[in-house]
Amino acid sequence: MAAPKPEEITHPPMDQLQGLEYCIDSNPSWGEAIALGFQHYILALGTAVMIPSFLVPLMGGNDDDKVRVVQTLLFVEGINTLLQTLFGTRLPTVVGGSYAFMVPIISIIHDSSLTRIENDHIRFLNTMRAVQGALIVASSIQIILGYSQIWAICSRFFSPLGMVPVIALVGFGLFDRGFPVVGRCVEIGIPMLILFVAFSQYLKNFHVRQLPILERFALLISVTVIWAYAHLLTASGAYRHHSELTQVNCRTDRANLISSAPWIKIPYPLQWGAPTFDAGHAFGMMAAVLVSLIESTGAYKAASRLASATPPPAHVLSRGIGWQGIGILLNGLFGTLTGSTVSVENVGLLGSTRVGSRRVIQISAGFMIFFSILGKFGALFASIPFTIFAAVYCVMFGLVASVGLSFLQFTNMNSMRNLFITGVALFLGLSIPEYFREYTSKALHGPSHTGAGWFNDFLNTIFFSSSTVALIIAVFLDNTLDYKDSARDRGMPWWVKFRAFKGDSRNEEFYTLPFNLNRFFPPS
Repeated sequence: MAAPKPEEITHPPMDQLQGLEYCIDSNPSWGEAIALGFQHYILALGTAVMIPSFLVPLMGGNDDDKVRVVQTLLFVEGINTLLQTLFGTRLPTVVGGSYAFMVPIISIIHDSSLTRIENDHIRFLNTMRAVQGALIVASSIQIILGYSQIWAICSRFFSPLGMVPVIALVGFGLFDRGFPVVGRCVEIGIPMLILFVAFSQYLKNFHVRQLPILERFALLISVTVIWAYAHLLTASGAYRHHSELTQVNCRTDRANLISSAPWIKIPYPLQWGAPTFDAGHAFGMMAAVLVSLIESTGAYKAASRLASATPPPAHVLSRGIGWQGIGILLNGLFGTLTGSTVSVENVGLLGSTRVGSRRVIQISAGFMIFFSILGKFGALFASIPFTIFAAVYCVMFGLVASVGLSFLQFTNMNSMRNLFITGVALFLGLSIPEYFREYTSKALHGPSHTGAGWFNDFLNTIFFSSSTVALIIAVFLDNTLDYKDSARDRGMPWWVKFRAFKGDSRNEEFYTLPFNLNRFFPPS
């Protein structure tokens, strides 16, 4: 038997991911684009409902307050997504709520000046205003780093090797929101996971009028089927004698969103009252803003690959971070109870549907704004059990993580240096945040527990984030270990042409601002 040829056992590196049906600037038909946009809206509901559902009761808020926060968060998500896709990186990314802000927000909730308020509603309003003030001040970090191009300068220390652990852990680092949540109600979580994989992968060649309908709309179809199944179980009394935790995760009538939602309500700035400002709260929130910046950087690079675009140049990436800072400022002004970051699950959906069209994401932003104003209709979709979303996250987060691993094709993985950096950054990026989580669950406070609350919030927030830990370790090691003689092994010959806007002719096609705005903001 003849020895295999080199081209038969190796795969040439590719700047742009192949096999996508629509790339960033190509669009499906309007009917298909609207259906795909609605699918992205449904997926974004998971985080938009989970965060307020957890935080609002801790603040003393009731179901009416929770619904109003969910509506406000979705409204601002829609605005931020439109701003990002029009004037930011212009990548097809949904900008949604972020879990990175949980540590400083919980710290504000437990502030002694707020917990001593006896009236629950007043405590809720005062806590909301304190969170708003902290977000408004902290947003200046991303605004300054983005628009001053400081983040563009920092990104010059990035390489394909250094970005692999960061992008991979943007997905892998969210493992606790996947199957651990599915396990809370396996009778709907596991069927949802199986059905989604079957439709999107095994039945993807099923066509209706030349449209791969099961692959393209696997999320909508499987959510509809399992949601109806969950409602049937609820109506038949299957959970009547189960624990409260099981009922919350399995029943379709426990969210109390539909009954509490108004028919029409338009969120507006300062609707909760004038924000209050505290230096300690703001400093702790700044750590979350930095984490959001790093997680979004990894998500933008993953989104560029799943949209069949080139990696965003440093100038474009920094511009996107600046607009994300504006988004966090809007979060603070409107009172969404959390800051903004790129929605990782929606980035994964780009790959699952093989549609990376910018127009689809802009349509989904329209749905967010529309249904946040029409409260009853939005609340209907928002009452989908969390377990259904968690089953989809198992696929979406894994897909984004694998995009990060795909950057290894531009590096030399026969180099012991590269193996060391990749392995250590990936392992510690998972291990250190897990230590912080375990410690916090047992001691009810983070490992950093000094007399300075702002310092505790800052350190605990940074080290709760897998991708942030991975960036610190990977970028430090990559730029200090034999870096002068290893440019080729790190993938720099491929990477360097994407640093500048004019380094690759395709950048103009993907990242030029609309309405001829590049005349006023020329790219560097």
